[in-house]
Amino acid sequence: MQKILVANRGEIAMRVMRTAKEMGIKTVAVFSEADRNMPFVRYADEAVCIGPALSAQSYLRGEKIIEVAKQTGADAIHPGYGFLSENAGFSKAVTDAGLIFIGPSAYSIEMMGSKIAAKQAAKKFNVPMVPGTEDPLKDVAEAKEIAGRIGYPILIKASAGGGGKGMRVVNNEAELEEQMRMAKSEALSAFGDDAVFIEKYVGAPRHIEIQLMGDQHGNYVYLFERECSIQRRHQKLIEEAPSSCLTPDIRKAMGESAVAVARSCNYYGAGTVEFLVDENLNYYFLEMNTRLQVEHCVTEMISGIDLVREQINVARGNKLSFSQEDLKINGHSLELRVCAEDPMNNFLPDTGKLDMYQPPKGPGVRVDDGYEQGQDIPIFYDPMIAKLVVHGNTRDEAINKLCRAIDEYYIQGISTTLNFGKWAVQTEPFRSGNFDTKFIEKHFKPEYLNTDSESAEEVAALLGSYIWSKEKQQKSAINSTGIASQTSNWKLKRR
Repeated sequence: MQKILVANRGEIAMRVMRTAKEMGIKTVAVFSEADRNMPFVRYADEAVCIGPALSAQSYLRGEKIIEVAKQTGADAIHPGYGFLSENAGFSKAVTDAGLIFIGPSAYSIEMMGSKIAAKQAAKKFNVPMVPGTEDPLKDVAEAKEIAGRIGYPILIKASAGGGGKGMRVVNNEAELEEQMRMAKSEALSAFGDDAVFIEKYVGAPRHIEIQLMGDQHGNYVYLFERECSIQRRHQKLIEEAPSSCLTPDIRKAMGESAVAVARSCNYYGAGTVEFLVDENLNYYFLEMNTRLQVEHCVTEMISGIDLVREQINVARGNKLSFSQEDLKINGHSLELRVCAEDPMNNFLPDTGKLDMYQPPKGPGVRVDDGYEQGQDIPIFYDPMIAKLVVHGNTRDEAINKLCRAIDEYYIQGISTTLNFGKWAVQTEPFRSGNFDTKFIEKHFKPEYLNTDSESAEEVAALLGSYIWSKEKQQKSAINSTGIASQTSNWKLKRR
């Protein structure tokens, strides 16, 4: 494998390209017209525009991406996450074109891409399941019968896709028909498939996932867990590894269950098995993500394993470079997704220009980003600007380090989740580890962030007043004496 086309954009494109460069592998970027000046485009050895800003006309054009790979002499395609990363048809088309897909087989993607098929496969390996249906619902009458049997509240979920789309909580029978209709309609619109099923609704679970790797020789390992319970709209904001609540025995059991899920579909490459964990630490299979996760960084920080390097080597046909016995948890890692969103306004996406962009530095701080100062945040894609990742010897040390890094992260021009992140990790529920997926709903109010923003505005005002005062004094001195201040010109210019 001498050249990889990265079929993605932003920070994950940069992430893949950096590891490829370390491995002596050349890279090809594909980009939309909106991304022409992005850092990942300049970083790649070659870059090709594949269409207009809209994803459907650029990053989702699988046939065009394969065509570019052939034209540039790429051996393989890395899909990153999102876009075509979990598209079985694209995976098959890549391999049919004589290229290497850096990810699992189309068979594995298709099986795990259907939540119903995934549950059926995992159940054969005795992986714990949330009570519910194994087949798509036929009609409302069947839904009412099943819901009455397992008890309300229930969760109606789309079989295809994710990200909270096609998902509805139903508290009683009177709501069922309308919520089922809405779930099916949303699922059809988002995924082209209106199949839905029912699960017992676990009201206040933790969302904990297991990172795993498999090769094409039947070897599997799990790289411990990630806690992903701080979410808005079923999408993660803060992740950490390891979880603050798991015991070693439960961690081992969950890891072995994740490997069983991977075996059920002959999986290879990097994958993640997601579980719901209730207040008694009972865990239930949720779904499998057949790709690299956004939050893979925290796993890398505690394990010392470069997951992208392993993905590439597995795609080459190599065996895993380590075994389960080689792995151990080293310290604690936290990740905050720095998104162009306004926490004061229900986390709605924000757009604009990065008038100032200065990421933090220092020991144990990692920033995976995809933008630079002066660039616009487009409306066409996910609003995530960067991932702020820290590592400490203990959880408390990691929390304190994240707060320090947030204080040193300067962004102006758009609203971001930085101030929310600092507030969240300093709350008593987070510090004590006593939280669940309802954290924002239970504990957050927009006014909790007012103090910090008012303080920042006060500091800026004081600084501006001070600078104006000093400039006035200097002008006054020049006007009265005709001689400029004795301050060194070099000192003035270096500011």
